[in-house]
Amino acid sequence: MPNQQKPCKHLEKVCNKLNEYEQYRKFIIYKDKVLAMGNDSLEKTIAIALSLCFICAILVSFSAVALKPLQIYNKDLDMKKNILDVAGLLEEGMDIDKAFADKIEAKVVDLETGDYVENIDANAYDQRKAAKDPAQSVAIPKDKDIAHIRVKAKLAKVFLVKEGGALKSVILPVSGYGLWSTLYGFLSLDADGQTVQSINFYDQSETPGLGGEVVNPNWRALWKGKKVYAVTDQPAMEKGLIAEADVGEPALSLIKGTVDTSKPGSEYQVDGLAGATLTSTGVTNLIRYWMSTEGFSKYLNKVRANQGAKS
Repeated sequence: MPNQQKPCKHLEKVCNKLNEYEQYRKFIIYKDKVLAMGNDSLEKTIAIALSLCFICAILVSFSAVALKPLQIYNKDLDMKKNILDVAGLLEEGMDIDKAFADKIEAKVVDLETGDYVENIDANAYDQRKAAKDPAQSVAIPKDKDIAHIRVKAKLAKVFLVKEGGALKSVILPVSGYGLWSTLYGFLSLDADGQTVQSINFYDQSETPGLGGEVVNPNWRALWKGKKVYAVTDQPAMEKGLIAEADVGEPALSLIKGTVDTSKPGSEYQVDGLAGATLTSTGVTNLIRYWMSTEGFSKYLNKVRANQGAKS
């Protein structure tokens, strides 16, 4: 049939074109020679093995290139899902892309000044990639690197949740070293820049059942309503994992055991992860680092000032 003959004609044209090249003709001659050899021939075994490796390499390379756009899209979709989750906006079966576009606004912040950077496409900016670029990052002094990340990007990507034109919450990227890995996550704060809505770690390799409980919804729920900055001097707590905090400094931390909500200072405490003291300390340190003047403190001060000006 005509439809069945077309592929054969195309293949014939390709073969005729290849026959114009001397190297291809030599390959055909060698192929016929190898196939004519006995199955116990060492040369035939090696030639066929190399041919299979070559074909597999081509298939793998083609798959990697062909699937890369899909991988990038899925990675971006997963990030949007995590941001919606920490913002308390994630719903079963929702259109992630549409919900993100409708409810979340990305902005780039200069950590040195706390101001927005308007000449950069916030949606395209990759903070983790920028942290690896010497031109876009800065080394953290050892005495200030309590999160053990060594370098940070000069600019940070934050996310704003607005409702009726008014700022509802701010979502900040946080990271720091736990026991086995660097934990990457988001901290969601009310528009006051002080009250925690939620926390979510989207990338971590801590021990499952121990430090890996940072992704447990029950533990994450303990953060809601906690306060970040001390409104009075906070002494080091008996079961705390950090030193004291002066007024205006980050005071939020994990403790050993369960928080006693009847005691003063409990608004700055979250239950530690059972059997995972080092991961708990890591989470405390990353919160205190990113909420300090090294991180988002200057930015949050301006958010609060702006909110006060509007009220």
